[in-house]
Amino acid sequence: MKKTDKKAAVGFIFITLLLDITGWGIILPVVPKLISELIQSDISEAAKYGGWLGFAYAFTQFVFSPIVGNFSDRYGRRPILLLSLFGFACDYVLLALAPTISWLFVGRILAGFTGASISTASAYIADISTDENRTKNFGVIGAAFGLGFIIGPVLGGLLGHYGSRVPFYVAAVLCFLNFLYGYFILPESLAKSKRRSFYWKRANPIGSFKFLFQHAKIANLVVALTLVYIGLHAVQSNWHFFVMYKFNWTERTLGVSLGFLGLLIGLVQGGLIRWTSPTLGEKKSIYIGLLFYAFGLLLFAFAEQGWMMFVFLLPYSLGGICGPSLQALISKSIPSDQQGELQGALTSLVSITSIVGPPVMTNLFYYFTHECTPFEFSGAPFFLASILMFVSAIVIYRGFKKDKI
Repeated sequence: MKKTDKKAAVGFIFITLLLDITGWGIILPVVPKLISELIQSDISEAAKYGGWLGFAYAFTQFVFSPIVGNFSDRYGRRPILLLSLFGFACDYVLLALAPTISWLFVGRILAGFTGASISTASAYIADISTDENRTKNFGVIGAAFGLGFIIGPVLGGLLGHYGSRVPFYVAAVLCFLNFLYGYFILPESLAKSKRRSFYWKRANPIGSFKFLFQHAKIANLVVALTLVYIGLHAVQSNWHFFVMYKFNWTERTLGVSLGFLGLLIGLVQGGLIRWTSPTLGEKKSIYIGLLFYAFGLLLFAFAEQGWMMFVFLLPYSLGGICGPSLQALISKSIPSDQQGELQGALTSLVSITSIVGPPVMTNLFYYFTHECTPFEFSGAPFFLASILMFVSAIVIYRGFKKDKI
């Protein structure tokens, strides 16, 4: 692929992910309300179901993502990405029509089966990147996340005013349009000469973890990444339940808060990281990012008024400088013909932490907010996450010292 074609391909991936994340972001502000309606209970109880829905999605993705990652190494990134987008469109239609909570679980399992858009996009970026621009290009994924979270939740909060199911229909339309965009515009990134045979032994979830730990140099980075991913679920899986419970926020206010977070993430990963990566270097970026994450989460835990959450999003979002640097360090240690397998393995890692993270964080929230709690502390998930970020920094430091990275 020529240099100009590679630049265009990065733009194509950005648009594809932007539409994908926007569709996902649209439904976030109405999820607590929809679950509450289906189980006919309060936000505290709904949080438990929200965590187990996350578990259902993550467990399915954990099983199938390494298969999908290896398929992308064999058949190319483009067909796998298109299948994923079409599957998400079907999932949103199913969620929009759900008459019972069981339907939500079926929809999440379907999405977990086909949900490989992020890992495949990551492998796509790895295909067209050099060592010099790898961190910057991976930052495009973060920027797409950020902008998608600006547009999606705000739009979802507004649409939620017309009913808790309306945003799901809109998300389905966006995903289908994204599928059409990818079908007609997105080029293939993996040349046939770089493809390899598919082996079932390498495409099982346990095999994926073996792949990660076969490379001793990245073992500590992977352990640290595991702790970070679990900690981030204090926000990803718990934010909407927490703010609705503690501050009685409406879907509109919740959508605005998530949109503001998306704006900050976009500024950090789409702009700031272009300065931090070459100026601070990858190691310092990781340390500083983790400290910002820990500080922001600690502030969330003890916030007493709703406006404070908006202010505390500032230090929290600065933690985003560590993610692309961590991913770039890991990617640099793996041969080019194994990047798809690596990204599938990392997605399996995300999935296994998402199997653990949502139930842990939402059940911790439920434990400290339900009627019989020994004492009320709705910020407990954020407090736990802050501790995990500090531990992650220590693990990375020991790994750098041991391997002299």
